Amino acid sequence: MQKKFTSFHYLLTGILLLAAACGRGTGHSAGDAGPSGDTASLGDCTKCIVIAEQRSHGIDIVNTETGSIVWSWHASLDPAIRPEDTGWFSTPDDAKPVYGNRYILLNASGGGVALVRVADKRAVFYAHAGKNPHSSELLPDGNIVTASSTDNRLVLFHVDTLSSPGKIYRKVIPLPFAHNVVWDKKRQLLWSAARNKLYAFRYNGNCKRPDLTCADSLMLPDTDAHDLFPVYGKDLLWLTTLKDTYRVDPAGRSVTPVAGKYTRNIKSVSSGPEGFPVIIILPKEKWWTDEVLDREGNTVFSEAGLKIYKARWFLQNTFSYGDNTDLKICVP
Repeated sequence: MQKKFTSFHYLLTGILLLAAACGRGTGHSAGDAGPSGDTASLGDCTKCIVIAEQRSHGIDIVNTETGSIVWSWHASLDPAIRPEDTGWFSTPDDAKPVYGNRYILLNASGGGVALVRVADKRAVFYAHAGKNPHSSELLPDGNIVTASSTDNRLVLFHVDTLSSPGKIYRKVIPLPFAHNVVWDKKRQLLWSAARNKLYAFRYNGNCKRPDLTCADSLMLPDTDAHDLFPVYGKDLLWLTTLKDTYRVDPAGRSVTPVAGKYTRNIKSVSSGPEGFPVIIILPKEKWWTDEVLDREGNTVFSEAGLKIYKARWFLQNTFSYGDNTDLKICVP
């Protein structure tokens, strides 16, 4: 079936060269942002995944070939997070690699969003996004947008690493049941699937006062849209709902169900290049599981007792803006 669409707080380790104008970035390479070696401490992470893990309220990077956790981040152990703000990062619900896998962009049901450097496990930016943010995304100038489901909104943040979280500029965009955000670099659009519609937003490109305008809203063949994530290496998006899993074709304006043993109530889906299985999170208990599966039900990673909510391959995807390896911070 196919349906047609009708900064706070923490200076970066080393010297941070801030740009003189908005949107120009820092001129500071993410590869130089941390201690020597950067992500080398992860070892061979050819087939690693990033998981949002709710038992420990942390983010883990897992080597699927060895079955071992090779990196972990917890707000309570991050000196860049104020002690009174650590509760914002309870029950993390999404994490993905950005800036050449040197940073993790994460959000948590407790309300927090953070950009964390892998090399030294420090947040270079964090803020409070609202009630139950489910997804976050980088914008072309380094600003961040989040989607919160409980308070039905997108929130845009001016990524200011020199201001406290309470003084960060933010813009709220109402959106019912907001669960996801994906930046489309090719079309310069932000996609967000909410309830039974897929919305396309245009970004104003104003780093000091970021804003969005709705360019289109497109009916979906199902309701309760949950995960929206790029199909690796293709001009397509994965979309999951309570009832099915779909591929969205922005160019062809179509939404098509995909075959597979498990397609219902999928919390996250992530694909990679040839030789990488499509991985899914299928809850075993309430909304979590202790294993990552492929779409035929084979175990890719498991550890008894974990409460995994989402899992992503530790890969950059060219659909989103995050494939850029330079850390961008636009400043007034």
